[in-house]
Amino acid sequence: MTATPQTVTAPDGRQLEYLLDGPEDGVPLVFHVGTPNCAADFSVLSEPVAELGLRLICYSRPGYAGSTERPGRTVADAVEDVTVLLDALGIDRFVTAGWSGGGPHALACAALLPERCRAAAVLAGVAPFDAAGLDFLAGMGEDNVEEFGATLAGPERLQDYLDEVGPQLAAVTGESVIAGLESLLPDVDKRALTGEFADQMAANFRRALAGGVAGWRDDDLAFVRDWGFTLSKVTVPVAIWQGGQDLMVPFAHGRWLAGAIPSAQPHLLADEGHVSLVSQMAVIFADLLGLAAGR
Repeated sequence: MTATPQTVTAPDGRQLEYLLDGPEDGVPLVFHVGTPNCAADFSVLSEPVAELGLRLICYSRPGYAGSTERPGRTVADAVEDVTVLLDALGIDRFVTAGWSGGGPHALACAALLPERCRAAAVLAGVAPFDAAGLDFLAGMGEDNVEEFGATLAGPERLQDYLDEVGPQLAAVTGESVIAGLESLLPDVDKRALTGEFADQMAANFRRALAGGVAGWRDDDLAFVRDWGFTLSKVTVPVAIWQGGQDLMVPFAHGRWLAGAIPSAQPHLLADEGHVSLVSQMAVIFADLLGLAAGR
């Protein structure tokens, strides 16, 4: 993706940053990036988008990069921002996908915009913190356990934690990104996080956090609060993609989501991790188009 970030103004005066890629007549795909991240310059997105003729809309959630922060936001609040973007671009119906921390926000679109969202895909997406029968932290790497421990201790403790670790990630390079995420990467992810992909991941971390950790903080707080919608009432087709080796969002999260969403179609891949899963992006997007076509 080589497009320049653009902005649109929300009704409350906030700026929302987004990137566009692909033909104007392509099926619109709203992509929700992970935590922390921003409107992403990723070849793993642009290549399958070009192959399938999609029109990609990738945006920075409030507090990341060029998007104004929105303290206290919920997962459901993402629907307002997506609606602002779609309306500004003259787009009615769309498909959506979310990776990692973007997963819940993709599900919000499926739950709350059923007339416009034709289908959704969740890639290694986190489940609700209070999910019945799920031990949310079980299987997570040490860094994530510490981060969510700080989140549960409250906004001030989380802010202190992120102020400590954020600058390290805000300065990461392609060469150092694996070391920076050491406790969260199984071998399959370390093999995937190399070369151009590692450089792009590091560049996006740097840009996302250049203005501080507000977006990261507010994502984490939103994950452990009520999301603002009920998964059991989702009717839009939802594909759940999850790797069995994942140390950021453990396999149990994907399995739980697949059982909680009536319209879910699970793709639980035992040998994939959190990062390596993106190697399936072309298959995931093609499957998403198939789900949308079947409505």
